[in-house]
Amino acid sequence: MKFQFPCALPLLLFTAHLAFAQDGAAIYQRSCAPCHDRGADRAPTREALHAMAPERVLAAMESGPMISMANRQSEAARRAIAEFVTGKSFAHPIETAPPAAAMCTASASNPAPEFGDPASSGAPLWNGWGQNLLNTRFEPAAQAGISAADLPRLKVKWAFGFPATLDANAHASIANGRLFIGSTSGTVYSLDTATGCIRWYFNATGGVRAAISIGKIRTANGAQYAAFFGDSRSFTYAVDAGTGKLFWKTQVDTFPAARITGSLVFYNNRVYVPVASGEEGAGASPDYECCRFRGSMVALDASTGKQIWKTYTIPDEPHKTGKNKIGTQLWGPSGAPIWSSPSIDAKGNILYATTGDNYSDPPSRMSDAFVAFDLESGKILWSRQMTEKDAYTSACRIADKTNCPESNGPDFDFSSGPILVTLANGKRELVAGQKSGVVHAVDPDNQGELIWSARVGEGGTNGGVQWGSATDGTNVYVALADLGRVAVPYSLSTDVDPKRGGGMFALRLDNGERVWYTPPASCGDRKRCSPAQSAAVTAIPGVAFSGSVDGHLRGYSTKDGSILWDFDTIAPYKTVNGVDGRGGSLDGPGPVIAGGMLFVNSGYAAGGGMPGNVLLAFSVDGK
Repeated sequence: MKFQFPCALPLLLFTAHLAFAQDGAAIYQRSCAPCHDRGADRAPTREALHAMAPERVLAAMESGPMISMANRQSEAARRAIAEFVTGKSFAHPIETAPPAAAMCTASASNPAPEFGDPASSGAPLWNGWGQNLLNTRFEPAAQAGISAADLPRLKVKWAFGFPATLDANAHASIANGRLFIGSTSGTVYSLDTATGCIRWYFNATGGVRAAISIGKIRTANGAQYAAFFGDSRSFTYAVDAGTGKLFWKTQVDTFPAARITGSLVFYNNRVYVPVASGEEGAGASPDYECCRFRGSMVALDASTGKQIWKTYTIPDEPHKTGKNKIGTQLWGPSGAPIWSSPSIDAKGNILYATTGDNYSDPPSRMSDAFVAFDLESGKILWSRQMTEKDAYTSACRIADKTNCPESNGPDFDFSSGPILVTLANGKRELVAGQKSGVVHAVDPDNQGELIWSARVGEGGTNGGVQWGSATDGTNVYVALADLGRVAVPYSLSTDVDPKRGGGMFALRLDNGERVWYTPPASCGDRKRCSPAQSAAVTAIPGVAFSGSVDGHLRGYSTKDGSILWDFDTIAPYKTVNGVDGRGGSLDGPGPVIAGGMLFVNSGYAAGGGMPGNVLLAFSVDGK
């Protein structure tokens, strides 16, 4: 029997939905517009939010980067905001399971290969963020399978589309003919490198953007290989690298805004986890009690997920420090998150990391610093600060500066991980670029004493060196962001500056002297385009690759900086999994190269970037 509804009911439902949307508009203008209308501090713009699914926006508020800002809103208010900014309702839930046609097929005559030892299998390998424990982001010729001479013949072999998102901002790893990659939706995929078909997928609690590390662990069924990763809710995971089955899941920090953006590192049956947070964004609100998060490094037993040690970057717990001008309680010290993947010194049994800024006064000596941790105990052996008194929240960049610390720091985080190198004379250096626009080399064997510093740009909130450099043992190859903004006519918002930012540098490892500099390319007539080069650099013999916010991936000659290859990723793509695919800005992860193929994600909607949702796989002649 059909139910008959009074004819007035649809009108009542429509009116209620309209009022709900209007409430969302009011809440957005009051709580969200100061950052999102101008794309402040990498906040997605209204245009980017409008292209998203409401489920993804809601997830960001309830379990992702906006949790600190949104947890004071009711569930109904969060849903109203999500529907308002996307212009879509929750009536059509997102399908989380990939279509059957996207899955790899196996049969008795063609079984799925077992996952063996990646290091001894002879198959191409890029394990984790830095390719190795030293974080060099350099793939040797034998593993790369691509040379400088091959670049003109590189073509897209296949494209994979990430569903229901406009950010393709996760870093890939490669082992045993499989590509492992996360997504902002929280789905982690294991793809066949040759075809892009899905071998398995796993749904994490939050978004996964860091690279996945592979290592052997002890289980009840004997030794098995696990894939380790962390998510935007500070959960860490170990899943079977061959099947995606969960081994363990551990939350390393319960602070509401805690997250993992840096890649986990597996070493000697331990997993080392860098912990960051989005609290500096939450601090923009004048009624937020800023701030109480402290960055940390956590060591877990790789076989069980149990915590072995946890060391905060700021030893002192936050305490009440006073009140802001509207009477909101303030706390400090806070901040010094670890945004990037650490490096491992096997010889000295030491882990090296870099830290971000403070979120509140008083500023600490542990922010914007190189830090050395004892691998066994977690004890901090030494730290070396590069920028003093850098306390910052997003309030420092918007009209209402109520919650901007008195220090009003320049926001000169390290979001680049440290690279451990050994020079020809046997001396060692830790090298990392900073958002200050300066690249530093410190002495890991002498309490982090400064060896050299080299300025490559002006720096700033979205400037300087963002996500990391690469080295071939002679030079370090550095991409410059320095993303600028310009006012939008007849509007209170801003847009990216098409004439500011970008550039590629080669610096000598031994003394920091500039070897060459290649200016940024022009944006031409492309709208909402920036030449800023924020993504991590990747190198092979003779070539350093850098992605740009303008959507281009370029290969630079390591000899003289000339551009050997330039590919514009902004285009529609037919994807192997049937998702509508489009390229966008390149930001965050750098390309991964192994076995004659190059893989890069295209699409980054935050901070004025151009949205996109594809993973592109290149090979020589597309074969």
